[in-house]
Amino acid sequence: MNRLYDLLRRHPTGVDGSWSAVLLVLSLVTLASPSQYLEGASEAATGVVALALAVAGTLRRRRPERVLVACFVIGAAQLVLGVPPLVGNGTFLVVVFTIASRPDRRWSRLALGGCLTAPALSQLRWPDRAAESTFAVVFGTGLLTVLFCLAWVLGDSLRTRRAYYAELERRAERLERERETRTAMAVAAERARIARELHDVVAHNVSVMVVQADGAAYVLDSAPDQTRTALRTISSTGRQALTEMRRLLGVLRGEDGGAAAGDYVPQPGVDELGDLVDQVRDAGLPVDFRVEGTPQPLPSGVALTAYRIVQEALTNSRKHGGPHVGATVRLCYRRDTLTVLADDDGRGADDGSYAERGADGLGHGLIGMRERVGMVGGVLVAGPRPGGGFRISATLPLTGGE
Repeated sequence: MNRLYDLLRRHPTGVDGSWSAVLLVLSLVTLASPSQYLEGASEAATGVVALALAVAGTLRRRRPERVLVACFVIGAAQLVLGVPPLVGNGTFLVVVFTIASRPDRRWSRLALGGCLTAPALSQLRWPDRAAESTFAVVFGTGLLTVLFCLAWVLGDSLRTRRAYYAELERRAERLERERETRTAMAVAAERARIARELHDVVAHNVSVMVVQADGAAYVLDSAPDQTRTALRTISSTGRQALTEMRRLLGVLRGEDGGAAAGDYVPQPGVDELGDLVDQVRDAGLPVDFRVEGTPQPLPSGVALTAYRIVQEALTNSRKHGGPHVGATVRLCYRRDTLTVLADDDGRGADDGSYAERGADGLGHGLIGMRERVGMVGGVLVAGPRPGGGFRISATLPLTGGE
């Protein structure tokens, strides 16, 4: 059954030609039969009208607008030549249905006008002699009008359904494009987050290792004990960097199962700032670290952001503040906010370097800070201090930072 349906759909003109041929044969049979039905009409004119109706029915899907005009011409010719309604006039119903199902509403309205006028014109041209009363004439005309209008309504319903399905398809395509866009944005955001994490881990730990290595090389012969201490610091810092790198790689690998969950440590927060400050002090940077206000539990996103801001600020102070730089770190707890203040008394930075490329003028440290603070809904203020040095102040809300 499905194959037959597919075959009919692939050859619409052939299908239309078949039923049009049947109507043509029935019209010619009426013409050949001895009847007074065709009294007063030329047989040649009747045959031409029947053939024209068959051609119109065959082409009704290929050239619907032109076929509608042809039907108006055929109907007018019947009125003028006196050719009474034939079986082939059923083509008018099919053409009306076809035009009403098309998206162009102007032709559909024209067809509806024909539906409302054609039955009345037919009754006036060929009055029903068998009708015994005016009521019967009016009833017959109204019934024929309803038949034509029903064909138009069915076609218009098909048009509406097609438009509805087309809109559903467009909406599905639009939703698919939006889904792909959201996926791409999520991937880009995740890559940016991982890039920030890599920058923070690598920049800080490698900076500590470089400073310790330089110090060890300087006192290698004169102070072996300090050299061993520096090497131990380099070793522990390297292990910490590797641990955090493994954690980030575990995020990248997802659920591949390439490593055990115990290999990764939780994200650092404000509780780990003491260890971070001690590590920086051991690297030779004096840091004054204080906590003001009453500490309270922080959303994980806020805690990680605060840790990374302090880490990046101290890294930049150690790298670019000069030989005798000192740093200050403050955590100020308020009822609804946490303020992170980190500054130093070093050389500072010019406006162009920190505004465009980051706090170090070479990498993207400050850009990463702004992105982190923006993700938790906070505000970041950074720039040179009036008396020298550099200051970073971030106000982080204590809600919505998970």
